[in-house]
Amino acid sequence: MIDRQLVELLRHNARLSFAELARQVGLSPPAVHERVAKLESTGVILAYRAEVAPEALGLGITAWIRLVQSAAAGTEDLVAALRARVEIESCFFLAGEEAFLLKVRVATMAELEDLIVQMGRTPGVAQARTTIALSTKWENRPRPSMAQVNGEPEIADDP
Repeated sequence: MIDRQLVELLRHNARLSFAELARQVGLSPPAVHERVAKLESTGVILAYRAEVAPEALGLGITAWIRLVQSAAAGTEDLVAALRARVEIESCFFLAGEEAFLLKVRVATMAELEDLIVQMGRTPGVAQARTTIALSTKWENRPRPSMAQVNGEPEIADDP
């Protein structure tokens, strides 16, 4: 239960100090530090990162490219080729005709056009289909906690 509380607190604010986490879950800071370290080492907590507005980095165009993989292509080689493209923010392997869904961010339509052309020329790609986002209404919204899903009260501020 305490580990779940720690994960929920960190999901909403990963910059909380061990002292603040400890205060909220009713443990000592060293005990919280040990639990968080275990959550990291076991792969429950994967990373801490700053969320930055893509537009502030000059990446105002978001698109999704769906790839149909050629029948003879090796998946590992294709994934390696996709991983090398810095424009690809996320890559999902799919069931169905389209094997991959790529979320890409670029600065200009010319860059997107070039990326689409390059994707079509990538060994193992039979076809590329693109959808361009006109605007982003929200993104990276944290999933609701299990307490919210089950209608339970949120984690209390006082232990």
